[in-house]
Amino acid sequence: MKTKLLIAGILAWAFAHPALAGSGHADVPMTDNLKAEAKDAQKRKVPILLVFTTPFCPYCERVKAEYLGPMVNDPNYRDKVLIRQIEAGSDWSLVGFDGRKTTHGAYAASQKIAMVPTIKVVDAQGNELSKPIVGFLTPDFYLGYIEDAMNEGLEKIRAKK
Repeated sequence: MKTKLLIAGILAWAFAHPALAGSGHADVPMTDNLKAEAKDAQKRKVPILLVFTTPFCPYCERVKAEYLGPMVNDPNYRDKVLIRQIEAGSDWSLVGFDGRKTTHGAYAASQKIAMVPTIKVVDAQGNELSKPIVGFLTPDFYLGYIEDAMNEGLEKIRAKK
């Protein structure tokens, strides 16, 4: 009986704190190897959409849950973009586009990420293909901002021969 109460209490606490409950977090893959992501993106001829987040950021969770998570799970986006998450400030290990070992936090710092969420659309070398989306802008237009950046990147990737 105590175990059931403990589990119920933990679940109630988690659902009261949606940032901790993983509302969309699992749907946006965290990357640990940008070089490998780049190979996949090159093979598929798509840009890479990097979303820079931090834990306990309600805007990050909302962007992942309402916009990027559904895009990751929608087959219509498979041929348009590769979406990956980087946790700014984290010491999680990461292989950069150049193959060198770094951390999520160091990579975010090298990209001058000052506000989260920030979305960058890049090519297989990590070069920006569109203007970054910094912060959580007007919710009614946010998907349009994402799709515009993604489509601009896709056009540039596919224009290269």
